[in-house]
Amino acid sequence: MYGSIQTGSLHGIEANLIRVEVDISNGLPGFSMVGSLSNEVREARERVQIALKNAGFNLPPKKVTINLAPANLKKDGTGFDVPIAVGILQALGYFMEEATRNILFAGELGLNGEIKPINGILSTVRTASDRGIGTCIIPWENRIEGSMVPGICVRGVRNIQELTSFLQETDPERQEQLLPAQPCAAQEILEKKQSFFNCDFAEIKGQEIARRAAEIAAAGFHNLLMSGPPGGGKSMIARALAGILPPMTWQECIEVTTIYSVAGMLDRENPLILQRPYQSPHHTISGAALIGGGIHTRPGAISLAHRGVLFLDELTEFPRSILECLRQPLEDHQVNIARAHGNYIYPADFMLVCAMNPCKCGFFPDKNRCRCREEDIKKYWSKLSGPLLDRIDMYVETSRIELEKLQSIRAGESSAHIRQRVVEARAIQEERFRNKRYSFNGDMEVGELEKYCELGREEKRLMELAYKRLELSARTYHRILKVARTIADLEHSERIREEHLSEALAYRMVEGVRRNG
Repeated sequence: MYGSIQTGSLHGIEANLIRVEVDISNGLPGFSMVGSLSNEVREARERVQIALKNAGFNLPPKKVTINLAPANLKKDGTGFDVPIAVGILQALGYFMEEATRNILFAGELGLNGEIKPINGILSTVRTASDRGIGTCIIPWENRIEGSMVPGICVRGVRNIQELTSFLQETDPERQEQLLPAQPCAAQEILEKKQSFFNCDFAEIKGQEIARRAAEIAAAGFHNLLMSGPPGGGKSMIARALAGILPPMTWQECIEVTTIYSVAGMLDRENPLILQRPYQSPHHTISGAALIGGGIHTRPGAISLAHRGVLFLDELTEFPRSILECLRQPLEDHQVNIARAHGNYIYPADFMLVCAMNPCKCGFFPDKNRCRCREEDIKKYWSKLSGPLLDRIDMYVETSRIELEKLQSIRAGESSAHIRQRVVEARAIQEERFRNKRYSFNGDMEVGELEKYCELGREEKRLMELAYKRLELSARTYHRILKVARTIADLEHSERIREEHLSEALAYRMVEGVRRNG
């Protein structure tokens, strides 16, 4: 007796199609599974046998062999329970082979036959749709998430008895009554009003330079470092910055939702993520939690911040080894995690926003309060390597807020007004980078700079002077041009003018701070 069922297996944020082959034959009773299985998949043997018994299905005392093909791919997760159970029931003749044709099954089994939700359903359904599979039968709680993929029939199921009744039925109308197809919920979720972050720029007193830098960073998706004494509003500016980012496109929504699906962090009722992510890990975070990986490989904080903001508060409190892990993802916009059983690639195109004190005590350059020696300040800044700072587009210093501004009842410019300017600048960039794989100035490739960041005679002279005096690296030079391009876009200027470059250079004074302490 033989049965063959289709399912999916996650590899990074993508899914591979897996065929579950079941053979039941005479011989010494046993239940064996092969095919490069993780511990969770091996444990399916006990879950499936007990679930089928408690659901009222009698398993004969025969030799059961399960093969998950292709055998060379590592299989992880608990989503194989349902396809294994269906394969066994098919091999035992509970329903015809035609009943499972062109259907993908996925789900975890409880010991009472209940079908439980699993992670990564969105990736699995997308792969099934791309491979021409017509129907996906998935756990009831994953049905809305699976229905985000148009052009494929998605049915949610609560337990193994309900699923068996559906497969035994030959009348399409009766099948629809038993397991109704889930309508695509993408449009309904998109029509819901998008909420923004609670922190508003109107609540932030003073810090005009930092506010301006945050607006430029949001408009061009540039990395930003803020340094200043404690209590100046650096963290508030970072949270407010996340609320002025332009809305995500449909493609970006699907990318981010797929990552959160794999990580098991989706809302079951509203699974489509519409708001740009904001991640703020503590400085005690481990390398695997930040970059990704671990015993059970999963996305890290940098991938959960994809298309959004990764905020590192108290930057110098992070171990240097952790910060150095950011260098490659900041350049490549993805992270490649190599393991003995394969490589996992997770997207990591995020805006890095950092905050730190100017010195160990936090009050430099106020000589009345700062007691740090010059050597201490240099040692403090040495925690940040030159290559990492090279990848940060903008540096701004915040100051102690004056009492007059703190007591003022006059509210600053609101996030709504700033967001409007950011959206307008974003529209200019979308038109500029149409049909390219990137859409922000911050992501612009070096080969495109000459075309989109063309400089006049005076502008070239200014950049030559800055390159020599500040001893800029080639990477920093290019990043200054990108920031200047964003400043020009905010002013709806077709060309980069001298004042745009001057402002962009003002945000690179970190070069002097690093050398002089």
